[in-house]
Amino acid sequence: MRPRESFDQRLVKADLDISPRPSELRWLHDVLGNSVAIALFDTRAKSLKVVSEMTLDHAPLEREQIDIQDYARHFPFTYASEDMPDLLRSIERQYLDVGRVIDRWANDFLRKDGPTDTLALLTDMATTIKQHFTYVPRHEKGTQSPIETLTLRQGTCRDFAVLMIEAVRALGLAARFVSGYLYSPGRSEGRVGGGNTHAWVRVFLPGSGWIEFDPTNGIVGSRGLVRVAVARDPYQAVPLSGSWSGFPASYLGMDVTVDVVETETGSDPANRSGGATNTRSTGNMRNSETC
Repeated sequence: MRPRESFDQRLVKADLDISPRPSELRWLHDVLGNSVAIALFDTRAKSLKVVSEMTLDHAPLEREQIDIQDYARHFPFTYASEDMPDLLRSIERQYLDVGRVIDRWANDFLRKDGPTDTLALLTDMATTIKQHFTYVPRHEKGTQSPIETLTLRQGTCRDFAVLMIEAVRALGLAARFVSGYLYSPGRSEGRVGGGNTHAWVRVFLPGSGWIEFDPTNGIVGSRGLVRVAVARDPYQAVPLSGSWSGFPASYLGMDVTVDVVETETGSDPANRSGGATNTRSTGNMRNSETC
């Protein structure tokens, strides 16, 4: 639940309140560098409540600021030899596609009349999912297979993320699953997926590194997106997991709420050429999970 600190998001304050109080609480970084808290308990309780509240300074990257190196501006291209050993597992497909259904869908985004612009290719893929697929909230754990999502033309944000990841990997590009929070100030923004944890995609583009694409909302760049966990597969980014003992009828379910509120805005000159400006915002985030 704790956001990943980076040049574009700085954690100002973070509090984790757990009830009942754990007998032991320790922090660690998992294999992918995500912050994980391990809580142990030595008392009985009727419920478990976890509240994660933080203040974050967010300087989102805009689409116009994405600067791809010349050799990778048009698809296809090959990653640099020094990057490939670290990117290979993020290029590796996670789902069987015997009929090459995902492959054919991904290849439909390539231009037939000339070179394909890499950023335009990925942008078209994300916006196509937003425009032609129906977002349907589903609180059960797990994700649909990408072929099922493509067939039904509907799913959750994590289903859409998995579909785009598999399509990007089918083209030989490195992609990762991102779990985090979405800032959705009002219906005028037209964003969906707020009020709960949100999921989207990161693609590695030489010259700019890992770039966010949110196929649920058609967002390119990180505006309104707060990274919490980055993983090769969704199962590596579960916000809350664990075990408990009790009677079979004891578990009645879980309630999850996520609130992201902007508290202050301003402007800050970007370090990139062209005089672009990053809008910075300081936001309070509260993630509450009760079971």
